[in-house]
Parts: sequence; C-alpha cells; structure tokens
Amino acid sequence: MTFSEATLALFAREVAKYPSDQKQSAVMACLAIVQHEQGYVSSEAEEGIAAYLGMAPIAVHEVTTFYNMYNQAPVGRFKLNICTNLPCQLRDGEKALRHVCSRLGVEPYGTTADGRITVQPSECLGACADAPVMLVNDREMLSFMSTERMDELLAMLKASDA
Repeated sequence: MTFSEATLALFAREVAKYPSDQKQSAVMACLAIVQHEQGYVSSEAEEGIAAYLGMAPIAVHEVTTFYNMYNQAPVGRFKLNICTNLPCQLRDGEKALRHVCSRLGVEPYGTTADGRITVQPSECLGACADAPVMLVNDREMLSFMSTERMDELLAMLKASDA
C-alpha cells in the first residue's frame, strides 16, 4: 500500500519519538493514523506499515488483532464495544450484548443495515466494578448500563446527525 505524503509525515513524527533502532515502537501510533484516515486497518495497510517500520507483516497484524480499538473491516459510524469478559459476564455483560444486538437486529460484530451502528463484544475494558460497561467509538466509557440506559443510548445514536 502506498501512503500519502501527509500520512508518511505523520508516521515520521511518531517514529522520531523513539531511538532509530526502535522505530517499530511506533506501530500502534501508525495503526491509529491509518484507522483515523480510512476508518479501519486493511491487511494492505498493515503490510505498508510493516514495510515502513521494517517489521514482519505478521508482527503488525498481531498488534492489530490484539487490541479491539483497531477495526479490521469497515464499521458503522458508531462502534459499541460491550465488555463480555468474565467479571462483566457475572454482572450481566453478556445479557447487555444480547439486548443491544436484539434491539438493533444484528449479531455480535454486525453493523445495522443503515451502516450507523456496529456492535462488538469486548475483552476487559478495565471497569469491572461498573458493569455492564460499554465503550462508544473507542473513546467514551459508559458504566452501569441498564437496559433502559442502553435503549436511551441507542435512540440517541439512531437520531444523531453527528
């Protein structure tokens, strides 16, 4: 994959933060740059980042697949990650996932027909005591998500023009 000059400049800025023999340390930042520009990280982008950083493509892929903040395919305008790790499951995390999927008419990892909302189960979001928890667009953590609060959130997202 060929990146634009603007993207390469952003990559270079991130790489400059590390010693020259450790430029692969910028892999997460480069993945975030690509995702911000394209909405997801394609396998072609992974290969381009690997070439830029002098890494094996599988090493970049391992980072992409380890963290749920990197989308490996296009997602909706709103991405809802719902924690289903064991502590959250004990506090209705799985029930929250089923509720949201049912309300939206999608399976886990699915996107609504209008392309607005993608729902993903998630590993630990680091707020076990606040379960069920959700992360909206990898930025906003929502805690103690009762079915009523989930329904309010879904209504707001469906109506949003943002």
